[in-house]
Amino acid sequence: MNVGQAIRRCRTQRGASQSEVAHRANCSVSYLSLLENNKRDPTLSTIIRIAQALCVPVGVLFVLASDKEEMGAIDAHLTGELEKSALAALGVPAKQAAND
Repeated sequence: MNVGQAIRRCRTQRGASQSEVAHRANCSVSYLSLLENNKRDPTLSTIIRIAQALCVPVGVLFVLASDKEEMGAIDAHLTGELEKSALAALGVPAKQAAND
């Protein structure tokens, strides 16, 4: 699971700086940077605060953070559709989501 990558992806799609998100999530910019670079493992409460700061459902972060093998028995097509739906929640056009 790559939560840091999902956080960064959502943050950049929202056009927010690390400073803005860190302030809204009540954490330091350096901690948020460590999370985005997968150098720290956030607690669930931290993930929830960051999701709220990004105005993104926490489930979207988890879908975007999931590796293909973590999706288990869910087939590849459905996994792709879940990711597209998660990105649509961020307002990412379908064409751009397919290229990400």
